[in-house]
Amino acid sequence: MRIDSSPVKDGFFMPAEFSRHIATIMIYPERPGSWSYEAKKAGPVFEGIIKEIAAHEKVYVIVSDNTEDKARRAFAGIDSIEILNIPTDDSWARDTAPTFVVSRKDGTVRGINWRFNAWGGDFDGLYAHWDKDDALAKAFCDRTGFDCYDADPFVLEGGSVHSDGAGTLMVTESCLLSKGRNPELSKSEIEDKLKEYLGATRVIWLPRGIYNDETNEHVDNVCAFITPGEVVLAWTDNTEDPQYELSLACLQTLEKEGIKVHKLPIPDVPVTVQAEDLEGYVFEEGEDTREVGERLAASYVNFYFANDIVLVPQFGGENAESDKRAVEILAGLCKPRTVVPIPARDIILGGGNIHCITQQIPAGEA
Repeated sequence: MRIDSSPVKDGFFMPAEFSRHIATIMIYPERPGSWSYEAKKAGPVFEGIIKEIAAHEKVYVIVSDNTEDKARRAFAGIDSIEILNIPTDDSWARDTAPTFVVSRKDGTVRGINWRFNAWGGDFDGLYAHWDKDDALAKAFCDRTGFDCYDADPFVLEGGSVHSDGAGTLMVTESCLLSKGRNPELSKSEIEDKLKEYLGATRVIWLPRGIYNDETNEHVDNVCAFITPGEVVLAWTDNTEDPQYELSLACLQTLEKEGIKVHKLPIPDVPVTVQAEDLEGYVFEEGEDTREVGERLAASYVNFYFANDIVLVPQFGGENAESDKRAVEILAGLCKPRTVVPIPARDIILGGGNIHCITQQIPAGEA
């Protein structure tokens, strides 16, 4: 049901990702411009993540006519996985599935539909047609019975906001103030909209995100709450790396805001596109493409909290030591959760990572 009101009027707020979940939403990959050879490599990685999460909470898996049979075979016999056939343009559930809010009064859970325009629309969007992705949030709520607030025409992706569940949101100026999102609104008007729909009382505006992040630098790739008032921040000590100045600016902002910061180093060796990585892609006209040597926005901050675990990207090869370091740092910070390392290079080649392909549905705890 569409609700003619707003979350803040009704006493709803966005919980932190580290709070308890009802479920996780994921979308089975198939877009040929994101996943080579019909997701031959990415598909098994997605399946592994879905199964890992399904051992701890329910997973809704969105499929198409092309992928439904494949998904049903992969997840046969797993009661905590529910497959829904809903058309999509790609597999970035974080940005296209609903954002969920919870009632402070009685724990009711509702969805929010933002306008989605492929990370920038006609200005600098990543593909030319996004109508199915834009329709996903409403369609999911209709199919699963969640009431839904409609924030359209406000453009927002779920990966561009992070909540601590206690009234504070984090965003990046580079993304939310980009000309492809809501250019008709001022910074203060955008902040008011975030507070209205996510029940926040404070918005921390980080200047930038991860270098070369094609989403205009989503916050979920550079900084994440691990508890109220405490974050992990993507970091490098290498002053020659372009990420150094970006992370330093974020650190300075966070310290001014009184946030406790834990540095989570990025991969020691930049993750780049290799010639063999480009085999098997089919790009549509107007779709963003890849080039040999292109630096990918690899960050360990793009992890995902499920109910009792933390799924952490691993990039392998020359980054074996930095992979191990990230696991050790997060294991120390996220107790008593178990940290689960996930080989994620086949996801980052698509443009995002574990957090980008997942969207949590919070538990309705008043």
